[in-house]
Amino acid sequence: MAPATQPLLRAALLLLLLLLATSHQATGAVVATELRCQCLKTVSRIDFQDIQSLKVTPPGPHCTKTEVIATLKNGQEVCLDPEAPLVRRIIQKILNNAKSS
Repeated sequence: MAPATQPLLRAALLLLLLLLATSHQATGAVVATELRCQCLKTVSRIDFQDIQSLKVTPPGPHCTKTEVIATLKNGQEVCLDPEAPLVRRIIQKILNNAKSS
């Protein structure tokens, strides 16, 4: 292999590894596992019955946006749009249930 093609091959392999590491997808939402914003794409609609747990991460040094990550009953993680009305209702319902418990 020519010496000039080795850096290109190395870059292609690193890109492939990065894509594999960040490909936890469910309905088009990508969740990365680095100390940056975890939600690369979000969805604005999801069936409340499919959610097993919900994690809300406020803005901070790792990311300037609020992130809402739902773990579904099938184990997939989905990034939800925190500004979507349906997502806001889901969060409010969970908060209300936690208060009444």
